[in-house]
Amino acid sequence: MPNTLPTGTLGERLAADYLKSRGYRILGRNFFLRALGGPKIAEVDIIAEKSGIFVFAEVKTIKANSKYLAQDKVNETKKWKIAKAAEMWLIKNKVPLDVKWQIDVIAVELLPDDRPKIFQKILGPRFKLSHFENVSRY
Repeated sequence: MPNTLPTGTLGERLAADYLKSRGYRILGRNFFLRALGGPKIAEVDIIAEKSGIFVFAEVKTIKANSKYLAQDKVNETKKWKIAKAAEMWLIKNKVPLDVKWQIDVIAVELLPDDRPKIFQKILGPRFKLSHFENVSRY
């Protein structure tokens, strides 16, 4: 996995791989909620399912030595917007709204990498991933 992808795209790919490796089934990526004929209101980065619970994951990616934590960028307003997009996804996909679902945050920190480029390309980037489950459950 080359390090030439934009930071956010790379983080989302790493997060999806992580979820798959833990038994989640990826149902969708980058689902947008838009105002009728208008701008984007919210986005869900990854939609997954495991054990009958639908997970709407927000992925935040930062480069090493950032002054803030990635997960701190998901405030209550952001969670509310994700919840509205999640409800719309459930309706669009004819999933009953009484199904169990939750919002997770996946924080990816891209670490410094002084390995030769060939190893970076073969082995992928060095990173630290934190999965915060059920930051809001519905």
